[in-house]
Amino acid sequence: MRTTRAGQSALLLLDAVGVLAARKIPYAVIGAMAASVHGIVRASMDADAVLSLTIQETPSLEREFRAAGFQTELRRGDPDDPIAGVLSLTDIYGNRVDLLVGLRGLDPGAFSRTVELIFHEAELRVVGLEDFIAMKVFAGGPQDLADAHAAIAVAGDRLNQALAMASARRFGRDVAETLERLIAESSAKT
Repeated sequence: MRTTRAGQSALLLLDAVGVLAARKIPYAVIGAMAASVHGIVRASMDADAVLSLTIQETPSLEREFRAAGFQTELRRGDPDDPIAGVLSLTDIYGNRVDLLVGLRGLDPGAFSRTVELIFHEAELRVVGLEDFIAMKVFAGGPQDLADAHAAIAVAGDRLNQALAMASARRFGRDVAETLERLIAESSAKT
C-alpha cells in the first residue's frame, strides 16, 4: 500500500482503484475529490467512489480487498435507503475510502462519462460534471447543495444543462426541480 501515515486517504483510494481495475469494475470518484476536479476546493480527509456493481457482488469484492491487505466493513442499506451498501476500506493509519454500491437513480451512463486524470502516476476516473451536480442535488444536504451551486457557477457555459437535468430526473422530480432552480439562480447572477 502507498500510505505511510494518517491523512492519506487519496493514496489509499489509488490502491483500491488498482483492485477495481484488475476486476474491471467501473467506478467513479465522487465527494470532495470530485468537487476539487470540478472547481470547488474544500478540505476533506475522505475519499469516496461509486461502483457499477450490485450488492450481491460486493461480498466477493470485500474478500478480495481483505486479501490485498485492506481492513473492510460492508454495511447494507435498508430497503428504503437510496444506497444499497457501502464497502468501507481502511488501513492501519486510519485512512478511509468508502465505496458506494447500488445508488438508486444513478444513470448507468455516468460511468462512461467520467473524467480521467492522472494522480500520483495512476489513472483515476472522476464523476463527470453533470452527474456530479445531479448527485449532489440528490444528496440534498446544505454542503451538497452548496457544492452543486458552486459547480454550476464555475462551469458557466461548459455545463451541459440538458444532460444535468436528465441525470437529475433519474433521481426524481424533486431533484430535477431543485436543480432547475439552482441553474436559474446561477444564470440570474451572471
